[in-house]
Amino acid sequence: MGQVYPHIDDRIRDFLLAQSVFFVATAPADPSGHVNLSPKGMSGSFAVLGPLRCAYLEYGGSGNETVSHLRDDPAGGRITLMFCAFSGPPKIYRLHGHGQVLLPQDPGFAEMLANFPEPAPGLRNINVVDVTRVSDSCGYAVPLMEYQGDRDLLSRYWDRRTPEEQAEYRARKNATSIDGVPVRW
Repeated sequence: MGQVYPHIDDRIRDFLLAQSVFFVATAPADPSGHVNLSPKGMSGSFAVLGPLRCAYLEYGGSGNETVSHLRDDPAGGRITLMFCAFSGPPKIYRLHGHGQVLLPQDPGFAEMLANFPEPAPGLRNINVVDVTRVSDSCGYAVPLMEYQGDRDLLSRYWDRRTPEEQAEYRARKNATSIDGVPVRW
């Protein structure tokens, strides 16, 4: 049976930071829209900012559901982050909360970026999560897998693009969600 915690304590923080991949779920305000679930990774892309606050770096990719959903949701950008142990004792933690999108041009972006090691090429935004619920579950059915390292394909892709090419890609591929909700850069 899972347990609910009042906040992210040191033990939970250490677990979260030790995971090589985590998952992010969001949904648009329109109940007929698609719920999105995205894997996130890359070393150093997640930070615990306090007992009820965390953030992660969002890199450019094939879609932009999370930003669209967080900015579209009148309830304050509902978001859930899930971390699973793929090695060691079985455990899953979920962080439920409300997310805020920080773009490079936004006030506070540079200060928030200081919580992370040097970002890889292609950084699109930072998503900050005010956590309202911290819970765990057993993870007994999560398979054991061995981490071999970060993939460098995304970094290499963005490293070869000029700022103008990156902006053109985002305008073409990341302007709306799959439901047509504008991202509102």
